[in-house]
Amino acid sequence: MSELSRRTLLAAGGALLAAPTLAGVANAADANAADVDASTGLNWRSFLAGSDLVWQRLPKNWYDGPFLGNGFLGSGIYAEPGANAIRFNVQHSEVQDHRPEFGSLYGLARLPIGWFTLEPQGTITAVDWRLSLYDAELAGTITTTAGSIAIRAIIHNGRSTLVVQAKPSDGEAKFRWVFHPADAVSPRTDPKFNKPAPDGYLPNPQPTTQTSGPATLVTQPLLSGGEHVTAYQETARGTTRTLYATVAWSNPDKTAGGRALHAVRSAAGNSLDTLAWDHRAWWNAFYRQSFLSVPDGRLQSFYWIQLYKVASATRRAAPVMATTGPWLESTPWPATWWNLNVQLEYWLIHGSNHLELDSLTRALGQFRDNLTKQVAAPYDQDSAAICRTTDITLVNGATAGIPGQDPPTPEIGNLTWALHNVWLTYRHTMDTGLLRNTVFPLLRKAVNYYLHFLTPGSDGKLHLPKTFSPEYGVDTPDTNYDLALLRWGCQTLLDSAQILHVNDPLAAKWRDVLANLTPYPVDDNGFMIGAGQPFAMSHRHYSHMLSVYPLYLVNWEQPESRNLIQTSVNHWISFKGALQGYSYTGAASFAAQMGRGNDSAQYLADLLRLYVQANTMYKESGPVIETPLSASQSMHDMICQSWHGIIRVFPAIPDSWADVTIDNFRTQGAFLLSASRQQGVTRWVRLRSEVGAPCVVRHGIPGQVAVRDQHGRPLRFRELDATTIQIDLPAGGEAVLCRAGDRPDFTVAPVKSNGPSAPWGLTD
Repeated sequence: MSELSRRTLLAAGGALLAAPTLAGVANAADANAADVDASTGLNWRSFLAGSDLVWQRLPKNWYDGPFLGNGFLGSGIYAEPGANAIRFNVQHSEVQDHRPEFGSLYGLARLPIGWFTLEPQGTITAVDWRLSLYDAELAGTITTTAGSIAIRAIIHNGRSTLVVQAKPSDGEAKFRWVFHPADAVSPRTDPKFNKPAPDGYLPNPQPTTQTSGPATLVTQPLLSGGEHVTAYQETARGTTRTLYATVAWSNPDKTAGGRALHAVRSAAGNSLDTLAWDHRAWWNAFYRQSFLSVPDGRLQSFYWIQLYKVASATRRAAPVMATTGPWLESTPWPATWWNLNVQLEYWLIHGSNHLELDSLTRALGQFRDNLTKQVAAPYDQDSAAICRTTDITLVNGATAGIPGQDPPTPEIGNLTWALHNVWLTYRHTMDTGLLRNTVFPLLRKAVNYYLHFLTPGSDGKLHLPKTFSPEYGVDTPDTNYDLALLRWGCQTLLDSAQILHVNDPLAAKWRDVLANLTPYPVDDNGFMIGAGQPFAMSHRHYSHMLSVYPLYLVNWEQPESRNLIQTSVNHWISFKGALQGYSYTGAASFAAQMGRGNDSAQYLADLLRLYVQANTMYKESGPVIETPLSASQSMHDMICQSWHGIIRVFPAIPDSWADVTIDNFRTQGAFLLSASRQQGVTRWVRLRSEVGAPCVVRHGIPGQVAVRDQHGRPLRFRELDATTIQIDLPAGGEAVLCRAGDRPDFTVAPVKSNGPSAPWGLTD
């Protein structure tokens, strides 16, 4: 923490103000010292316990049960269908097929691995479980007609091992574990999805099982070469029995068995208590990187569960999140989706200050050559694109669509949209190395692909042939999806070249596109899908309005754009038939841009009521994870926006949120923001600059504002309007803002809830 958070400062008018600190929900003196932040006083264990998921009824499926993960290994836990047992799924984000000739949804699909069943002696009559977010650990009891079994379970953060400790009563001493290998076939082939596999597609061979001392190895060979291996063993210490299980994958070599055996033996040499030390240390530190509290208790718990979920689903070194994360189930979507899912999955990592989870940026940099190889000749000489669906190496098995040609649905904007996420990482860190090495060269190739197809029309404007606006269902020239991404791409390339001092020979072409690209097609109902194609049917995706959000090319702060935005959003959301959960998160973010916090809160309330499941997962025709994660970004948009060089503090707070607290919220420009809203008024704001970028803040503090540094000395600033100032803030510097003469309480603490709320999970 800064010096300001450990001392007092002299504020305007000579009033002595307590420095910003964090206060716990329990007396620090009564808490375990390791759970209390020494600099801030927040008892993190007590605070996060209020968001733990609780089960007082037996969960029946993926949408109800606890889930564990570390970005690679994942386990969903629920009743074994049709049996008196508890299922612990074992799935892994790296395990996939390797037959590109059958495409990404079959030949490159994520492959199911299997599951363990905990099979008691008696009939299960009750469960009492709690998933601790703070420790990333499931604990509780299973009650049966023969006794009970106390369980604790983790997926170890660093070892990528499922560890389940069981303490049975005498009547359950002979419970057993059974492993059930799954058929190594694309989940899309499940008959209930009615999506037959391509001709010639065969299931992989049946696995083989062997033992090595106390360990069992289940080896799944693949027709393409390589394998994945599940290794497990059980140990007994007194009456306590502990299951250890891990998965290793290799392709094309067959080296997974040795690695899996070593991992499980290494883990099994330790008790769960021993393994929990460094596992907990990682998770406890993870949450402390930022803080957010709102008076809607249900939504606040939901938010912290999404942080647990995203850290369970990915890490920088892990694969880009597939539609189900590491918790693969029967699904028609056993791949990574690039026309919305990926983008929405990663938005929350920026504001929450968790860039250690940015596997998207890492993967686009690591596998960039595959993005060129998937462009058809002759465009592959200077272009790049990503197909709608890929495996973990960003390969689809076919080439990207060609605008104006067969096959239909040429979705060519997906790479540019994914690079917008990477650009957001740059903007939140101001890491010019990332801009130079990943954003600029890849975006240059993505824009080049567009440039091959731009042609002048009789109106003197540049036009695109038919492309596909996800997921409207018809190819259209001049889609708003592609026009917005092309405009954003050209402007970002010009800005990047200036920052990097690059004299690029294509700069003149980028400027020409910006000057002469055809305007966005609009009609009386707002943004159309494309030229000649009105928005005329229910459509869950807001691809036609990408220029408004998240690109902000057309935005609410342009008075001339307000009617177009309002008309477009109202028309889009009025078609209810095909709307899905992420339609509501998108609507919440549109409303937040308009400063309409009440509308944003209502959209999120509708989302939780209509779409979010008991454990905060989400389903359409199969399990997917992007929508709840994107709801966290909608909350961010209500609490802080930092686009176009302005940090907007509390821009869309609903009337019901009288108090809001944030700490170490990361903004564009590489600032860490802390702020407090009390009784409906912004009382104070603190900004710490990491790199010395220009600091413009729309603080919302009423009246004359006082600005001081972390030592209490006045800082120079310039008023731009009644609540917007520009501050001279160097790298490492801090600025604290409050109303001149005010004496606010600078404590950053959980705010009081508006009322009781039931925990997530399954309770009576």
